[in-house]
Amino acid sequence: MACSALFLPLLIFYLTSASQDQREINVKPGDNVTLPCQSPNDKAITLLEWSRPELKEDGYVFFYRNDRSYESYQHATVVGRVQLKDASMKDGDLSVILKNVNINDTGIYECRIINSNTEGRERDYTETKHVIHLTVTDPGHTARNSWTEGEKDEGKKDGGKTDEGKKGGYGGTVVALWVTGVLLLLLLTVAGFMIIRRRTGAVKKNSYQPPPD
Repeated sequence: MACSALFLPLLIFYLTSASQDQREINVKPGDNVTLPCQSPNDKAITLLEWSRPELKEDGYVFFYRNDRSYESYQHATVVGRVQLKDASMKDGDLSVILKNVNINDTGIYECRIINSNTEGRERDYTETKHVIHLTVTDPGHTARNSWTEGEKDEGKKDGGKTDEGKKGGYGGTVVALWVTGVLLLLLLTVAGFMIIRRRTGAVKKNSYQPPPD
């Protein structure tokens, strides 16, 4: 009988179906983000765990048990930055606020709730999970480049100015060549005119016949 009394609650717990909800949230660095989590409000909260699977071995995002939270169980990267949205957990609101987020906060967050129903003679346990995909993106940075988009735009602008400078230089060269060509053509025309004039004058001089006496 003692063994049955001991393992029956565990058996009921594992046989109880667990529900799971998933959401995606996108924020910018420096924002305060609310990670939503809702518990059935008709059952007592035995355990609340906010965790990140890749960091769980080193600590939780938020840990609550026996009617109190345990900051000593938190991961070092979130200590002092996480709090319950509603300290009284009114209407089963187990959401937490993560303050001053940064790029390293990007990841999957799991809210795991263990509820108990003590109304009957036997304790009934229910597990609920909420999965949040949090993405912290900085519009001024790219994944592979350390510069900002503003700097990138400035680079484009500088490049545009350089191109314009190249175009301007090329245009100036064309104009200079055109002017030189016109001047050269003008000089050749004048020179040709002078040569023709001299030849005409020489012909007239040679063909001159003095009047008869």
